[in-house]
Amino acid sequence: MSRGKVLVVDDEEYIQHILNFSFGAEGYEVITAADGEEAVNIARSEKPDIIVLDIMMPKMDGYEACKRIKADPQTQDIPVILLTAKGREVDRKLGAEAGADDYVVKPFSPGRLIERVEGFIKR
Repeated sequence: MSRGKVLVVDDEEYIQHILNFSFGAEGYEVITAADGEEAVNIARSEKPDIIVLDIMMPKMDGYEACKRIKADPQTQDIPVILLTAKGREVDRKLGAEAGADDYVVKPFSPGRLIERVEGFIKR
């Protein structure tokens, strides 16, 4: 039985692989996307319990994808965790302005990320 559905959005395949493996090992169903545009469409169609979203991606960056997800009545209540190499305070502020619920800077611990996801899913 799945503990929840996680949408992992990152254009780097190895990050997708690490998170797919890590969340899968903890009993989560994992869906992946490689860009922000795909993330918005999958969020609407799959209704994940949470989204882990990179910022720097092709087609549509994570800030814009987050804004669109949070502006859509169908997806606005899905928690979004931005997972990014952008660790400056201005980047965190942009994430908050986009509607992100949390912000994790790369490099990251998959175990700690899973703990944060669990916190949101339990709410």
